[in-house]
Amino acid sequence: MGPIVSVAGPSLPNAPLTLYALKPRFQALLRPGVAALAGAGITANQVTVATCVVSVALGATLAYAPRPGLFLLLPAWMLLRMALNAVDGMLAREFGQQSRLGGYLNELTDVIADSALFLPFALVAPFGPGWVVGVVLLAILSEYAGALGPIMGGARRYDGPLGKSDRAFVFGALGLWLGLAGSLPAWIAWLMPVFCLLLAWTIVNRVRAGLR
Repeated sequence: MGPIVSVAGPSLPNAPLTLYALKPRFQALLRPGVAALAGAGITANQVTVATCVVSVALGATLAYAPRPGLFLLLPAWMLLRMALNAVDGMLAREFGQQSRLGGYLNELTDVIADSALFLPFALVAPFGPGWVVGVVLLAILSEYAGALGPIMGGARRYDGPLGKSDRAFVFGALGLWLGLAGSLPAWIAWLMPVFCLLLAWTIVNRVRAGLR
């Protein structure tokens, strides 16, 4: 398998603050478990694909039966998914599993999983389908802008203010709120337009950083 640019980017000292900055500490906690998985023959690509499959299955479940109680699964899975995303990168880098296929899978499955987990909120009051779909599309564009960094001769960009880890946190929190309260207040409808603005800002930041 040929080498590729690392699936997990370097720290970005000049990037707007995001939860991604905490990733090195998170990885240190996971390292013993990652070594055990590598010893058991688990590969980075297997973790990547399995994580995406579970995300799509959960998203389909929430869309088919958008009962508030089921949304309690979302924050638990978002946390586990963040761990698994770190695990696949560590398996690839630290155990010689980097490949071109892994690079494609890492980028594509992330946007597929995000879309599947966010879209069920289009069926949740007081959010409207238009704004939720807008968030999903802008999230995809933000990841595309980040992935263009190496093509333009730079590094993969993870700039915020609403990067992948930040989106996982806020949608997980919404799922927890909905699951515990049974409904969301009408005033929170403004949240999706704000997310769209933050994602547009994220795209601009990633393009500007890539150009530098």
